[in-house]
Amino acid sequence: MALAWARATAGLDERKGRPMTMPYAEGDTPLIPRPALTLPALRQAVATVVPSRLPEFFEDLQKAFVRAGDEDSVVPIRMFYRQWGVVVEIERHPETARRLHAAEQDISSPDPAVRDRAIREAGDIVRAAHREVAGG
Repeated sequence: MALAWARATAGLDERKGRPMTMPYAEGDTPLIPRPALTLPALRQAVATVVPSRLPEFFEDLQKAFVRAGDEDSVVPIRMFYRQWGVVVEIERHPETARRLHAAEQDISSPDPAVRDRAIREAGDIVRAAHREVAGG
């Protein structure tokens, strides 16, 4: 499968005119636009691209608000937004999400080479999603 990373060797991501940060597969068109890091936007995005994780989303939201109150700080809420922004960034690209989930499964492989490759793949995808959410 040809990866968009091949274009990175030429230097730039044609869509943004800057070095690529997300290893999207060719044709891995986003299902939805990247949402704003707000509660309504993230809730809608999670409901759209990964509805099975809505209970986890609301549980994490509750924990973030409790922690924010305990610490008298908005940092836990910002961390919640960033965390779920990353989840959505990955899941809105079906092929990228498929690759991450396959890597997560391969981490349990008895073969050390498969495990190492899976750890690198998952790490690359998650780090790239963090960069995208942070503004590229």
